[in-house]
Amino acid sequence: MRIGIDATAVPPKPMGAGRYIVYLIHEVGKLDTHHQFIIFAQEYLHPYLADCDHENVRIVWIKNMHPAYRLVWEQTAFLRLIRHWNLDLLHSPHYTMPLLHPIPSVVTFHDLIFFLHPEKHTLAKRYFFPWMMRRSSKKADRIVTDSESTRRDAMRLLNIPSDKITTVHLGYQEIFRKITDQTLLGSIRKKYSLPNQFIFYAGTIEPRKNVPLLLSAFEQLVQQGIPHHLVMTGGLGWGYEDVLAQIDSMHARERVHRVGHVPSSELPVFYNLAEVFVYPSIYEGFGLPPLEGMACGTPVITSNISSMPEFVGDAGILVEPNDEGALFQAIRQVLEDEGLRQRLAIEGPRQAANFTWRHTAENTLKIYDEVLASR
Repeated sequence: MRIGIDATAVPPKPMGAGRYIVYLIHEVGKLDTHHQFIIFAQEYLHPYLADCDHENVRIVWIKNMHPAYRLVWEQTAFLRLIRHWNLDLLHSPHYTMPLLHPIPSVVTFHDLIFFLHPEKHTLAKRYFFPWMMRRSSKKADRIVTDSESTRRDAMRLLNIPSDKITTVHLGYQEIFRKITDQTLLGSIRKKYSLPNQFIFYAGTIEPRKNVPLLLSAFEQLVQQGIPHHLVMTGGLGWGYEDVLAQIDSMHARERVHRVGHVPSSELPVFYNLAEVFVYPSIYEGFGLPPLEGMACGTPVITSNISSMPEFVGDAGILVEPNDEGALFQAIRQVLEDEGLRQRLAIEGPRQAANFTWRHTAENTLKIYDEVLASR
C-alpha cells in the first residue's frame, strides 16, 4: 500500500508538532517495510528529512510556500498530487486535511486550544482552524490525538465517537539523556555564555506558554536572594511583544538571558546544565519540553492541567498555571531541597522511558493498517 504523509505544515525550524511529524517519518520508515511511504515536504526541510529518502520512503519535495498559501494549496493543488501518486491512505498530521480527496485518511489533532483558548491566537486562526477541524473530524476515517486529555476535549467539543479517535502519545529523542561529558558541557556553556546557576525555560514565546508568570515568579526569587539566572530558549511567536516589555521593566532583567532558537543537538546540554526546568504553560496537547527535561534528569516544574499530569506523573512538580505564589514556592523548594532534586533526577528518566518515538510510530502504523483493512 502507498501511504502518504503530509509534512508541508512543518516550519523551517521544527518545534512541537513539527518535531512530531519529522520524528514520526523517521521511525515509520525504519519499522515498516511492507508499505511504501510518500512524504510531501517543503524544500527547506531537506536538512531534517533528506536521510529518510530510501527504498520504502520517497520524499516529494514541494517548493517553499507562505503558510497562508500552503492552506490553499492543501485544498487544491495537493489533490492532484494525491491522484498522481496513487495513494491508498493519507495521513494529515497537523490539524487540517484536504476535504475533497476520495481515499482513506487519518488526521492528527494535537490540541483543542483554538476552541478552549482562542484569545491565545491570532484572529485568523481563531476562525479558520475551528472551522477546518470540525470538517476534518467528519471527513477523516480516524483521528489521532497526542494525549487522553486532548482526546476527551475533541470528543466533547467536536462530538466525535469514541471508536473513531485514538490517543498516540509522543516521545523524545535518545539524545535527551544525562550527560557526564564535562568537555561538552563546558563548551556549550562557553558558546552561549551561560551562567553557573540557572533556571531553564524552552519553548516558543507566545501567550499560551504563560511566560509572564515565570518572569514574575523569578523576579520574586531574585528579591529573596537567590543567585540564579533565568535562561530561555525558543523563537518568538505571536504576541511576544508584551513578554519582551515585561523583561525590560524587570529589576532583574540583567539576569534574564534570551538565547533564541537552539539546535536540537545542543538542547540536551541546556537541560543538563540547568538546576530546574520550568514550563508553566496554560494548555498543552502533550508538551515535549517537560518530557525532554525529565529524560535528562533535570527537575521539572510544569502545570497541573491538560496533558501534563498524564505523562509527568509523580516524576515532576505540578502547579496551577495561574498561581504565581505556587510557582514561586515550587521553584524555591527545588532550588533549596537537595533531596528533592535527587529524587526527581532519578524518577524523571524512569518516567520518560515510557514515551519513545518508536512507540509513537508503532501505534500510528497500527492505525494505518486498521483504516486500510476497514476500507
